[in-house]
Amino acid sequence: MYLSKLTISGFRQFGQGDAAAELTFQPGVTALIGKNDSGKTAIIDAIRYALLSRDQMYFKVQPEDFHVDAAGSSVDDIRITCVLSDLGTGDQATFAEHLTYLDGKVSLLVNLHARRLATEGSARRWVEVNVRSGLDGVGPALEMTVRELLASAYLKPLRDAERELSSGRGSRLSQILYHVDGIKEGASFDPENPPATPAATTGLSLLGLSEYFGHNVKSHKGVVDAQSAINSNYLKSLLLAGDKMTGKIDLTEGGNKDARLRQILERLELGLMDASGTQPRGRFGLGSNNILYMACELLLLGREPEGLPLLLVEEPEAHLHPQRQLRLMQFLKTAAEGRVQDEEGRKVQVILSTHSPNLASGLPVANTVLLDGENAHPLSHDHTCLSSNDYSFLERFLDATKANLFFAHGVLIVEGDGEALVLPAIARAIGLDLSTHGVSIVNVKGTGLRRFSKVFQKSDEAKTWISIPVACIADMDVMPDAAPEILGLVTGDDDPKWTNPKRRWKANKHFGPDASAIEAGLKERSEGLCKEDAQNVRTFVSSHWTLEYDLARNGIASMVFNAAMLAKAHDKICDGTATQDDILAEAGEAFEKLFADCGKDDELTAIHIYQLFTSKKASKAIAAQYLAAAIDIEAASEGFDSAAFEACLPTYLVDAIKHACDKGSAPVLADEAQPGVVAAEQ
Repeated sequence: MYLSKLTISGFRQFGQGDAAAELTFQPGVTALIGKNDSGKTAIIDAIRYALLSRDQMYFKVQPEDFHVDAAGSSVDDIRITCVLSDLGTGDQATFAEHLTYLDGKVSLLVNLHARRLATEGSARRWVEVNVRSGLDGVGPALEMTVRELLASAYLKPLRDAERELSSGRGSRLSQILYHVDGIKEGASFDPENPPATPAATTGLSLLGLSEYFGHNVKSHKGVVDAQSAINSNYLKSLLLAGDKMTGKIDLTEGGNKDARLRQILERLELGLMDASGTQPRGRFGLGSNNILYMACELLLLGREPEGLPLLLVEEPEAHLHPQRQLRLMQFLKTAAEGRVQDEEGRKVQVILSTHSPNLASGLPVANTVLLDGENAHPLSHDHTCLSSNDYSFLERFLDATKANLFFAHGVLIVEGDGEALVLPAIARAIGLDLSTHGVSIVNVKGTGLRRFSKVFQKSDEAKTWISIPVACIADMDVMPDAAPEILGLVTGDDDPKWTNPKRRWKANKHFGPDASAIEAGLKERSEGLCKEDAQNVRTFVSSHWTLEYDLARNGIASMVFNAAMLAKAHDKICDGTATQDDILAEAGEAFEKLFADCGKDDELTAIHIYQLFTSKKASKAIAAQYLAAAIDIEAASEGFDSAAFEACLPTYLVDAIKHACDKGSAPVLADEAQPGVVAAEQ
């Protein structure tokens, strides 16, 4: 049995009607991801309100739980529906009167309805809460004994794992141990026939051991003498005639067997030791205790014979370094499958909220729910535009660096290191700092650009779109006609390499016999690269060839040339045989000569600059570092004109940055436009 679907209406960030949240969950591990205040905690709490949790924390619907709309009006109803699927035979017997046939399968629906009765501060009970089963909550009420079987294990954020595992009344450790198989097994203690040796106590139960210990304590000479002295020397002198009282020194155990067992368990604590020794090493850190705490909760869930095996964890990455985060995710997936080492147990469902790209990258995209703009977007199959192959690709290549896109306010997807290094500097220079606007750059290194962008496209365009603006930057990859000969790819116009079907490059002339045909062909190529644009995903194609060429051709040719020359001399600069100032001085003279030799033609000059990269003389990545530094220096100089600098940049780069920063045309949501029509196209 697992939680397969959750519907939330009128609760905190989530409104009513079309603004309600509808989430689907996987049987194993599901991660709730997204920016701060996007609703991750609200989803966890909605589940806890409907199904309860085992932490014995008292919580009830609060005034702030009722959704407040944009106009400042608060709703009067909260509705939370949990759909539990894949019920086993035992589950169906336990919840028989509450079952519902849903989509041809037996399901258990738990419906919480909170209704405002009076204004806050009224003497009347101001809110009424009902929990019922069935479709739309028309089934019988769920009594507390039934709801307790559905209670989830809950690990709150910023949890004190050490305290949770310490001894004390009602301790979490005692609750966990109480449900472990074998904890109640063993023989009772017989005071008339006590074990003759300590070794003979191994067959006793925990209660029996406690009674054996108490028997020995009470029989201790010091205790016997003290009890006798109290009764004979003191209490006797204070009694009135007819009083029948006597003092007895005993352990503080009482009640029935169940109560006494719980008292024993409440005295236990769980701590960490150095595996090489038998004694505690000292205080372990918060992260280590956090892992120990989760291990205990999973132990209980995996061994319980009945109930809902659901673990809710907020920020499991708390206090854990990246490697431990990845190890934790591996363990959670194993526990979810019911396999912990050689021990077979129940399959456990884990729903976690996280801000960690490491954890987000450790799960398949299909096992995540993206929270955005008070909307929940499951990224499972059939909910996105991703194909099965796309999901497989992302499972292999979505690493922690790329997974930061899930937490961004805007995304720039680029094909290489050059864009990844230069674009932040360009954005700062035109007054759109990417960090300030919460924009993440995802470098796909020439492969999978469209696969990453499809994560943000809903399969059903009639539903609310993901509002995160995504800008894909793609190269046109078409050379000017003069470039192949300058780069040494052909010799003259008659070279058969121009028409070689195995060539991996294209020039303008390959798109038509005249200027008009070429223009039409290039337009078709550009539109083809944008054909899958939809919703808030747009592709921005380079004006001519590649990033470096377009930058050089548009107006900052000298800066690109200087960066290439620095990259070419990078090893000499690093080993101290040359300085940047020397290289820049030489580069300045060389650029003036190159520009003159090219007849001050921007196209020819840009081709010769790009030749420095194709000849392997200059690394694009290293050149990009130098170019970014030069742009930052220029932008910080006195009298820098941001508008004039922007005019020297390729338009597609500026437009991409503005889109990702949400400074272009305002994104349009599904209820505001025809599905598939992007704002900029209105």
